[in-house]
Amino acid sequence: MEQTRSDKNKRKKKVWKKIILFFMLILLTVGCYAGYIFYQTLQAANDSFSALDRGDKSDLRDEAVTFGKEPVSILLLGIEDYATGGSGGRSDTIMVATFNPDLKTMKLLSIPRDTKVYIPSRDKYDKINHSFNDGKESTIETVEEFLDIPIDYYATVNFEGFKNIIDEIGGVDVEVPFDFWEYTDKWPQEKIYFKEGLSHLNGEEALAYARMRQRDPNGDFGRNERQKQIISAMIDSIISPKNLLKIDEIAKHASTNTETNIKASEGISFITKFKSFTSDNIKSLTIEGTGGKDPISGIYYYIPDEDALEKLKSELQNHLEYKTLNN
Repeated sequence: MEQTRSDKNKRKKKVWKKIILFFMLILLTVGCYAGYIFYQTLQAANDSFSALDRGDKSDLRDEAVTFGKEPVSILLLGIEDYATGGSGGRSDTIMVATFNPDLKTMKLLSIPRDTKVYIPSRDKYDKINHSFNDGKESTIETVEEFLDIPIDYYATVNFEGFKNIIDEIGGVDVEVPFDFWEYTDKWPQEKIYFKEGLSHLNGEEALAYARMRQRDPNGDFGRNERQKQIISAMIDSIISPKNLLKIDEIAKHASTNTETNIKASEGISFITKFKSFTSDNIKSLTIEGTGGKDPISGIYYYIPDEDALEKLKSELQNHLEYKTLNN
């Protein structure tokens, strides 16, 4: 009888040892995979890093700020470079995002590319997207001059990278405001049709959706709103559980088609701080003004309303907790 009980106890111990070993192997496998993903993501982030000539801080800052720890601003540039074979290109989209880690909020401003601004590198007034002809540093300096805020970080993404990232996350859902069509970005160009209502878009469709302005009754403003729609949808999709295991692939697509001065360590800090961040935390801002042709040159410009622009500057400065000589 005692022998039988002893045998049973031994068998139970063996079973538990196997169960414990099984779970240890699972944890080890998961840990190794997580480590691999982390390494690949870190490597991709390092590959896309490109420092600015000015150094780690804006000339408007007394001290450098850290992404994910303090209020910061990021200049987002969508680059159309298919016409140049990936060399150079022009800024098709110009957006400024400000993040406040304590409030866990983001403010997103789209700047119409025809906005007439002073371009320091050229010492003249011109369309803001022309500032990129002198490089990203020229655009950063121009936006700082225009909005009276420091631009702490920048990120550029070309059209191919945009499409690849959208496809990798499984597409995005948007509410199409009205029926319209737009051409694809590459030759031979084809028309993509959009129907009013909820629609799921792949990368190519999302790019066409974000670029169209000629058939939008609100022109650049309508285009800007659709771009914000896409960014909000991307944020919600990227942080969804289904895409957590794809983060390394998403990072790879980003690294080959983007440039940024955000360091990998800062990106990790941001993700940790904003882990519960969704599109609900985003407030969209616009630049009020009027558009028309210059009576002398005949060139179309968008002219910001001065009073509205001053209010916009104050809102961004307050969100950044940034003080100027005027406030």
